[in-house]
Amino acid sequence: MADYDYDLFVIGAGSGGTRAARVSAAHGARVAVAEEFRVGGTCVIRGCVPKKLLIYGAHFAEDLADARRFGWQVPECDFSWPTLRDNVLSEVARLETIYSATLANNDVEIIKARATLLGPNTLKVGERTVTSKLILIATGATPDIPDFPGAELGITSNEAFELPDVPKRIVIGGAGYIANEFAGIFHQFGAHVTLVNRTDQILRGYDEQIRDRLLQISTAKGIDFKFHANFQKAEKQEDGSLLVHISGSDPLHCDMLMFATGRRPNTAGLGLETAGIVLNDRGAIPVDGDSKTVCDSVFAVGDVTDRIQLTPVAIREGQAFADTQFGGKPHRVDYACVPSAVFSNPPLAGVGLTESQAKGKFGAVKVYTSDFRPMKNVLANRNERALYKLIVHAETEKVLGIHMIGPEAPEILQAAAIAVKAGLTKQAFDDTIALHPSMAEELVLMR
Repeated sequence: MADYDYDLFVIGAGSGGTRAARVSAAHGARVAVAEEFRVGGTCVIRGCVPKKLLIYGAHFAEDLADARRFGWQVPECDFSWPTLRDNVLSEVARLETIYSATLANNDVEIIKARATLLGPNTLKVGERTVTSKLILIATGATPDIPDFPGAELGITSNEAFELPDVPKRIVIGGAGYIANEFAGIFHQFGAHVTLVNRTDQILRGYDEQIRDRLLQISTAKGIDFKFHANFQKAEKQEDGSLLVHISGSDPLHCDMLMFATGRRPNTAGLGLETAGIVLNDRGAIPVDGDSKTVCDSVFAVGDVTDRIQLTPVAIREGQAFADTQFGGKPHRVDYACVPSAVFSNPPLAGVGLTESQAKGKFGAVKVYTSDFRPMKNVLANRNERALYKLIVHAETEKVLGIHMIGPEAPEILQAAAIAVKAGLTKQAFDDTIALHPSMAEELVLMR
């Protein structure tokens, strides 16, 4: 057998790469990870974790207002963006230290340098060349920026966590989960928010009724939407503000332009061609069910494969790779019934088939809904209504999907997703006694 410097070399220390590296090392492999930015990847450093902390901070705007209806004599409160920003960045730094320590404690070598392939088993890492029996690509994805004059004046979610202050007016390109989450964040911090979308749909892929409810609520809050609109150009004004030209509308005056127009696999310049790997039309690395590329020694997990761009999926892929290749426990990731959430205001979540997907696959289906005003909103004199949906097979009564929008929807959906994954029927929900008073009880009260 050939003598290699490592049994496994991982490019990218994000969620998928660190899990694969740690578990492989625990199985006895000699492992190194190369990371050119910061250990932790998109989720920990510039994605889900810091964004969720901003969402917690933003929600106090409504919580403080609602508290007065519950008897609390809350004075007028000022918000300090620098305080929240710096505390969030401090927490991110703490988590990065933990991730690094976990790898080191499992005898994984961390190399702070860019790594590229020179062949099926050879890599250039910084200024040196190393060899490895297996190579795992886990470089994630990067924001996709539209191409138009002045686009360089905009930012992406990567830069949103380090802003000097909250803009008074912000234009956000896109209508996916990142766009809607940051729309909610900046709106609650006092900014006027306008979302610009090239189609007439937000959150493509989520249940239509649920996303329509978010659109209604967001519009009522004062968030503007420009549909069937494309960016034409952006110009910087003398006062430092921006004038953004879009199709079908007057120019938009704003203080900040942010792009949330999708994420593309981060595959540029990795030297994949030296291992015979050809990217697909999305720029992603094609892999089989074991995350293996066309080259037997090169594998890929996470967003770089463009299968399902979710952190927990990347972690499962990294675990399956390590167990299969080094642990003697071969298994594959099951991509059916993967739950997902949008931490908008209010949040929404779903698992399984949407109503339209179920009808397309099975024809007639039963749809149960609960459209209600959460108890807290009633006393707070807030008119926002929650909406829960169960999609049920017409003959077998099997629950095919659950979709919801309302306070704490992601927290409720996580437990409910187990029922869908297990293939439970509507009768199982009916047979479960409600936990009262709660919002989650609506799931077992639909008749």
